[in-house]
Amino acid sequence: MRCHLQGIAELDTTVPLNHGSFLAFDFGLKRTGVAVGNRMLRTATPQATVRAEGDARWPLIAARIAEWQPDALVIGVPFHPDGAEHENTVRARRFARQLRGRFGLTVYEVDERYSTTEAHANGARDADAAAAAIILEQFLRSLS
Repeated sequence: MRCHLQGIAELDTTVPLNHGSFLAFDFGLKRTGVAVGNRMLRTATPQATVRAEGDARWPLIAARIAEWQPDALVIGVPFHPDGAEHENTVRARRFARQLRGRFGLTVYEVDERYSTTEAHANGARDADAAAAAIILEQFLRSLS
């Protein structure tokens, strides 16, 4: 899995040092995996998956952000194996823009090809949450 960072709110992809805690999402139409992690330990912990569609997911996500108070958010953006975008790429990027607009936090995009496959291969009980943790750990490993 490649890690491609893109700050939604800024063109510079350097992650400021004051961004130490992160909440990550593996977006799905019916389920959105969630993980929390921090820069110092470079580890991520899966959280309960948000099982809601459309606007019903926002209060649940708001509660997670209020609970963890992250410095920034990370979202996995899927691509085809050859790097081409597809329908879910567009959906995930829209979700990233909505996160930024609703919560005023910087949102970083991570290329998350195969994160759910990896979660299943590792025997995850909640593959969506495990995929969010994989995405976040990939992001944290990329930080200098």
